[in-house]
Formats: sequence, structure tokens, C-alpha cells
Amino acid sequence: MSQPFIQLSGVRKTFKSKKEEFLAVSEVTFDVNVGELISIVGPSGCGKTTILKILAGIHTYESGSVRIGNEETTFDPSKDIGMVFQQPLLLKWRKIIDNVLLPAEILGLPRKESLERAYYLLNMVGLKGFETKYPNELSGGMQQRTSIARALIHDPKLILMDEPFGALDALTREKMNLELLRIWEEAKKTILFVTHGIQEAVFLGSRVIVLTSGPARMADNLAIDLPYPRVLKMKTHEEFGAYTRHIYKHMGMD
Repeated sequence: MSQPFIQLSGVRKTFKSKKEEFLAVSEVTFDVNVGELISIVGPSGCGKTTILKILAGIHTYESGSVRIGNEETTFDPSKDIGMVFQQPLLLKWRKIIDNVLLPAEILGLPRKESLERAYYLLNMVGLKGFETKYPNELSGGMQQRTSIARALIHDPKLILMDEPFGALDALTREKMNLELLRIWEEAKKTILFVTHGIQEAVFLGSRVIVLTSGPARMADNLAIDLPYPRVLKMKTHEEFGAYTRHIYKHMGMD
């Protein structure tokens, strides 16, 4: 078998101040294969975001190992990673096309090729015709689609998503879940998707990494044997309910 694309082994992270130490992540271990969409679920404040930031090279870690591809991660944000946050974080004075182009500009990528890719990505996320609009002219869901296109502009190998739909209303969130699956299947990227929504984690992921209350510890690495493409009516199936009940139990909510 080929080596996993991402390998975390015994990762431990402590935040330190002059007065105290706070253990945020303890002994987290899991692998991710190329092209997988993996959900990470756990209670608020359990360390989910910290794990993403370790993978992105934003946070260091005290012990264990983190490898992406053939290299161990360092305290240096990687150019091969795109990030999508809970809020779109678009620059209100830049048009949508220019917001998408921002990472390409920062990385010094060729303008012509990047512009062509930006138009392609906006079409892929369903925003063709909105290129010259400003963020305040778009709905929350459309702004988050823009942030997904922005994360893909430099063609990264890995996309890290930190509760990207948490601020949306329930109906828009379900629509964005379907859009994300469509984009994932078309873009063929490896995605780690952090959420505290158990149903969302099961609906999206080929596997669900279940974390305990902070400091984050592994409670389960659950394979979700539901076929793609997924549709919302799957949430009414008994098998879907069994997965969610299993996760609730691990989180002490049964």
C-alpha cells in the first residue's frame, strides 16, 4: 500500500504564558489518504482548530510527528495548503475576482494564468457573472463560495476548512454541504473539514475523526460507508442515524 498523504502520530500541543500552561492537544494520531474528505468533529474548544493550524505550519507542537507528503511539517505556513475559515474574510474594497486572486498575488504567480484560473474557479463554485461584484453585494453563502475559490487559486494539494459554514442559517448550510461535495469531486483535492456538527461530519466525510473534550484526544476514527454522491435524504436512513448515535456516544451525549 502507498504511504498516506498526511500522517499525525502522537501529536501534543501546549500553549504557554508567563503564568500557566494549557494543554490543547494530547496524543492525536490519524492518517489521511490523497483525495479523501475527512471530517474532524468534537466539542467547542477541544483543539480542532489547533490541529488544523499545526498542519498548516501556523502552530508548533511539542512531541509526536506530522508529515504531509514526504516531508515533516515545520513552523512555516505551506504554499501547498489552502485554508477556508468560518468567516469568508473577504476584502470589502476588492471585487470578487480580485479577492480570489489575492493568494496568487502574494505568491507572485503569473497574472494571466492566475486570472484564467480565477474565472474557472468562480464558475466551478457557481459564481459566474459575479466576478465584478463587491463582497457586500453577495449573500453569506456566496461569500463563502468565494473564499473556497480563493483557497484553490494557487492549486494547493491540501484544503483545510475550519467550520466554514458555522455562521450560515440551517438551509444555506445544507446547500453549502452539497456544493462542497460537488466542488470536492470536481477539484479532486484532499480536504480536512472541522465542524462541531455531528450530522454535518457524517454527511460529508468518508471518515470522521472524533475528538474528546479538550485537550483533544482521539476517541474514534470512524469510516462512513455511505456512497457518493451523497444526497440530503440519506440523513433519514437508519445507517446514517447509527453513525451519528455512535459519535454522540463517544462524546458522552447518548
